[in-house]
Amino acid sequence: MRRHGTSRTTLSWAALAAAGALTLGACGGGDGGKDQPAPGGAEQTPSVALPQLNGEKLEVAAVWTGPEQENFTKVLKEFEKRTGASVTFVPAQDPIVTFLGSKIAGGAPPDVALLPQVGALVSAVQNKWAQPVGPEAQAQLDKNYSAGWKTLGAVGGTQYGVYYKAANKSLIWYNAKAFEAAGVKPPATWKELLTAADTLSASGTPAVSVAGADGWTLTDWFENVYLSQAGPEKYDQLAKHEIKWTDDSVKQALTTLGELFGRKDFLAGGPSGALSTEFPKSVTQTFTGGDRPAAAMVFEGDFVAVNIAQTEAKVGTDALVFPFPAVGAKAPVVSGGDVAVALKPSKGAQALLTFLASADAAAIQAREGGFISPNKAVDPAAYPNDIQRNIAKALIAAGDDFRFDMSDQAPAAFGGTPGAGEWKALQDFLANPSDVAGTQAKLEADAAKAYGN
Repeated sequence: MRRHGTSRTTLSWAALAAAGALTLGACGGGDGGKDQPAPGGAEQTPSVALPQLNGEKLEVAAVWTGPEQENFTKVLKEFEKRTGASVTFVPAQDPIVTFLGSKIAGGAPPDVALLPQVGALVSAVQNKWAQPVGPEAQAQLDKNYSAGWKTLGAVGGTQYGVYYKAANKSLIWYNAKAFEAAGVKPPATWKELLTAADTLSASGTPAVSVAGADGWTLTDWFENVYLSQAGPEKYDQLAKHEIKWTDDSVKQALTTLGELFGRKDFLAGGPSGALSTEFPKSVTQTFTGGDRPAAAMVFEGDFVAVNIAQTEAKVGTDALVFPFPAVGAKAPVVSGGDVAVALKPSKGAQALLTFLASADAAAIQAREGGFISPNKAVDPAAYPNDIQRNIAKALIAAGDDFRFDMSDQAPAAFGGTPGAGEWKALQDFLANPSDVAGTQAKLEADAAKAYGN
């Protein structure tokens, strides 16, 4: 499972307010919606014409695993049904640019790849791997996407990608029974979050399950704190490395994050436990064990719902959600996405991009849960429950007023590589949250090398 790291966008402050109200308003009921068929799926009349590709074989690469991969495979099956093509999913590893480079060097690139970072798309274009989208896919983009999402899939003014998947990554999911047992309410500010964490831990349930083994989750923690505390202008500057990671604003954000990470009793398994916990486990251990789970809360995006579905907990009753608390004057909303890019100049690759840009494809995966589409033509009823439906509505309501996730904008060597760059520096910080200056120095040294300045 990789973000989406799902893939991360900064929504407008107005959309944040809407997301908070909608999300909290949806928490009162629902069982995940699996017992009711959602409209907008494959059984409806197709909204996009696709060519016949009888006998053509395609490969699609992405870093998705587990339920996320399984649900995407259902989309590919529908594409096969409509076109007669045969499609194989190829599991990729992070960093995906390195994975694709080895495939291309071996003369066997996949037809289409879904890239979880803007930096990966830029690299694919610079390496002359990517093919511009064809007129049919472009027509779907023009029909179904806001200008901002189209711009994110373009390099140098040429459209190369289709943002198939998005994610709101400013959400904290919580175990309703654990909160009730401790008498805790969802916090709206960082100070309230720390108070709630103290109460939860004192009640015998560690407050937070942190997926420290996956460095990308730690970049999300930092980005939410930084955006809310330092503000969007500083966020933009740091994302472009126009200010250094030794800037005082970074010091403040790390110090704030250390208020949570520095309390061993707040973390499930303490710092060492957090550092050995991968993302899927961080979710499942929060929603097993009744009112005495391994932790009461887990931070991450809407796609957490996919992993909750692997437990007995039900989204909307046992598993509830609140927006990431405000650290500064305004609460953050960070999201992102996976962009589909053709790596072969084939009819089949372009047809698949066209399908992925349609509402038909997105509706199929939306019904399965743990998926949000930036495609504004997707019927909200396709989402399986009110929580995910309203998260999707808030994303669409943001229009073009968003920024993309900071680490995903960075060169992959800094923002998207396991055991290196930002991922490693923040893992070291989780192990020793008191070393703010050392963390800043390491981040700046790695950033300067990766950005070439």
